[in-house]
Amino acid sequence: MAGQWGSPVPYGQQPWQPAPTPQSAMRAAHADRERTVDVLKAAYAEGRLTAAEYEHRMATAHQAATYGQLSALVADLPAGPVAAPFGAPVPATFMPAPPPPRNGLATASAILGGLCLFTGGLTGLPAVITGHMARAQIRRTREAGDSLAVTGLVLGWFSVACWALLAVLVVVAAVSVEHT
Repeated sequence: MAGQWGSPVPYGQQPWQPAPTPQSAMRAAHADRERTVDVLKAAYAEGRLTAAEYEHRMATAHQAATYGQLSALVADLPAGPVAAPFGAPVPATFMPAPPPPRNGLATASAILGGLCLFTGGLTGLPAVITGHMARAQIRRTREAGDSLAVTGLVLGWFSVACWALLAVLVVVAAVSVEHT
């Protein structure tokens, strides 16, 4: 008996079965068998398979243990092989949702807050302003970066408080010098 392109078919292999590959030896799951059964049902409903061939392939599908066995059952049908080869890209449907974008003002607030340590607190007020703007945008747009905005706010407010304390101390010192 000749194969698909006239090549001889190995003993025990049906003409519609492709040659085995290393990937075809991977174990199949119940969901893989069900997808194969769905393809066979559609092919039978469309008149592509006889009743006897449909019954034989269905029984084989329920007993199949590997991707190769399942692929062989549908290789000659328009739906093609059910099992994707190992290493094939995962469809976007099954990928996790991408993370939300990070708010740029939150990043700026955290950077400005961190720079307070090196600039003597001069970037504290801009860190507070950008931090509050960032938190408002994050609540509205559901972006990521709230922890960065809070970090910038904490460092910025700490810097502003230090500057305020320094100003109070200068005023107190000036008043005490005048009274002496």
